[in-house]
Amino acid sequence: MIESDTTPARGRVGVMLPRDLPVHDLLPYARRAEELGFDQIWVVEDLGWRGGVAQAASVLAGTTRITVGIGILPAGARNVCFAAMELATLAQLHQGRVMAGIGHGMPDWMRQAGAWPASPLTLIKEYTRALRLLLRGEPGPPGGRYVRCEGIVLTEIPDVAPPVLLGVRGPKSQAVAGEMADGLLLAEPAAPAYITASQRHLNSTCDVQSRHIVTYDAAAVAEDEHAAVAHVRGALTSIGEPAWAAHIDPLPFAARLREHRAACTDPEQFVQTMPEAWIRQLSIVGTPDQARDAIRARHAVGATSVVLAPAGPDDALTALELLALALPPRPGTDNTDL
Repeated sequence: MIESDTTPARGRVGVMLPRDLPVHDLLPYARRAEELGFDQIWVVEDLGWRGGVAQAASVLAGTTRITVGIGILPAGARNVCFAAMELATLAQLHQGRVMAGIGHGMPDWMRQAGAWPASPLTLIKEYTRALRLLLRGEPGPPGGRYVRCEGIVLTEIPDVAPPVLLGVRGPKSQAVAGEMADGLLLAEPAAPAYITASQRHLNSTCDVQSRHIVTYDAAAVAEDEHAAVAHVRGALTSIGEPAWAAHIDPLPFAARLREHRAACTDPEQFVQTMPEAWIRQLSIVGTPDQARDAIRARHAVGATSVVLAPAGPDDALTALELLALALPPRPGTDNTDL
């Protein structure tokens, strides 16, 4: 029987399917992730790359156990009724193996696509409420400012509705997750201090223990810890930009990081001269033991699932094999055989 991911379970580890993976490598990568013992694989929907629902459907059909998360579907780009139909169908066909991340989307991309609302917060509230009702087979709520689905009922619904997580940053948006969603998806970097701060935003009446807290982090593993750090630096070039303020503010070195960023001539100089101690806080990196400790640190402060975003080496399957060395030992298994 497949263990369901519909209720939060602690200690899960996932991996991100790289968005630039050649299409003929997509299913071999997913199958290998399952063989290596990852609990989850997350597909991304970035503008101009591949669709999240199509990737998820292919990965689910090509694997047998692993849970597949979609992170994230931008609310402004997908009619909630049709998004609910897609997710309900996936969850019917692959019971207990689907998770959905919903978010605002990157503002620049959404504006390019003509889908950025005047009030992103209003949209995400209306969208989340409607999506969860529809997935449970209940009628759509009264029409709102953006979402119109009053009285619509899906005739085909799964036995168990897939969890809906909000992939958002900032206290107001994260409070919506506490009020209306099944949890939070915290995109990288998700240092322990950021995880802790984000959970405070869920709201005072929210039972944090009943929520999924899924984190993304750039990750590289190697027997030579300095080689791993070198791999992950390139994934951190955007750190310090205004959009990432929520991730940086809780860190004890936030002010020094911003000063360092301001003193550098470009993002490449910034990441190449960043102290290793900061890199280790902003990613999951190092030897297998060091990376495993970083995963445990995130679980310890409330992350239910820690998702590793491969940052190197260049060969995707090699990077995946190395990341698997950091998986926590499972009962009856020996990770040294991976």
